[in-house]
Amino acid sequence: MRAAVFHGSGQPLTLEDVPRPDTGPGDALVKVAACGFCHTDLHYLDHGVATAKAPPLILGHEISGVVEELGPGGTDRSVGDRVLVPSVLPCGNCDYCRSGRGNICPHLQMPGNHFDGGFAEYVRAPARDLVPLPPDLDLKHSAVIADALTTPYHAVAHRARVQSGDWVVVVGCGGVGINAVQFAAAAGANVIAVDLRSEKREAARELGAREALDPAGQPDLGREVRKMTGGGADVALEVVGKPETVSLALSTLRRGGRLCVVGYSDSVVPIPLNRLMFFEYEIVGSLGCRPVDYSRVIEMARTGKVKLEAVISATLPLDQIGQAAVDLRNGKGFRTLITP
Repeated sequence: MRAAVFHGSGQPLTLEDVPRPDTGPGDALVKVAACGFCHTDLHYLDHGVATAKAPPLILGHEISGVVEELGPGGTDRSVGDRVLVPSVLPCGNCDYCRSGRGNICPHLQMPGNHFDGGFAEYVRAPARDLVPLPPDLDLKHSAVIADALTTPYHAVAHRARVQSGDWVVVVGCGGVGINAVQFAAAAGANVIAVDLRSEKREAARELGAREALDPAGQPDLGREVRKMTGGGADVALEVVGKPETVSLALSTLRRGGRLCVVGYSDSVVPIPLNRLMFFEYEIVGSLGCRPVDYSRVIEMARTGKVKLEAVISATLPLDQIGQAAVDLRNGKGFRTLITP
C-alpha cells in the first residue's frame, strides 16, 4: 500500500510502498477514506516531539474509513461498516478507564504515535474501539470528528464546564480552537474569539462567536474583555500552546474564573500566584475525549448543531501531503484532509 512515512523530526514525509497491515486477534483493517492533518503531526515533524514508537512510522490520527476485514474474534464491527478511528484508544481496564476517564488512561494508544496511523491506504486498529458513522454524514468529512471536534467538545463540556449564559474566551481559532467556539456557542455561551488572523476571526463569528478580537490590535486584551463582559470571562480556553497565550487567556478571567488549557507545549509558564490565590482562579488541562462522548459529537454533527464542512479548508491526495504541512506552518485554514 502507499503511505506517507515519517523518518524523524526535521525530515519531510516520504511517499513509500509499505506492506499492508495484517489483522491479528480482535483487529480490524480499515480502508482509509480521509485523515486530517493536525498540529500534533507538525510537532513531530518540526519541533522534535518524540513519537511513542520510534520512526519509521506512519503519522495521522484523525481517521475515517470502511472496515475491509476483521481478524479472529473481531466481532464488534462488520466488514463494510463506515467507521471513525478514535484519536485516543484507552485500555478499558485500568482505574481511569473504569471511572470514566479513559482519555487519560496511562496505557492509551494513539494512531500515528504508538502505532501506524492514517496517512496510508489502510490502518489497523482494535475493532472494539471503532465508532460507527451514520449514513447521512459524509464519510471523508467525518474524519475531523476523531480529534478536531471531539477534543474541544471534551474541553468545553467536561473540563471548562461551560454553561449557558457564560462569557467564554477562546484564544486561538485554528483547527481545534474554531470548534471550541462552535461547542461553546452551542452550549449557549457568549463567545469571544481571539486570533491574529482576520479570516479566522470572521469564521469564528459565522460559527457562533459574539465578538472576535485581534490581540495585536489590543494593547491590553484582558482589560478589553473585562470591559466588554462587565468583569471578565467566566471561562477562557487556551488552544495554542504557548506561554504568552496562556498568560493572555488568564488575564481575561473574572474573579472565580476558570482557565482550560487545550494547547500543547513543553514550556514552563509563569503563573501570578497572588492572583491565582486572591481571585480563586481555577486552572485545568484537557486531553482528547472520553470514548462515551464520540456518539454525542457525531449526533451533533449529524443534526447540524456543529458544522463539519465549514472547518475543512482543503482536501489533498496523499502525494500532496507536504502542502498540508506548509499550509499549517503558515497558519492557513483550519483542517486539511488527506485522502489516500
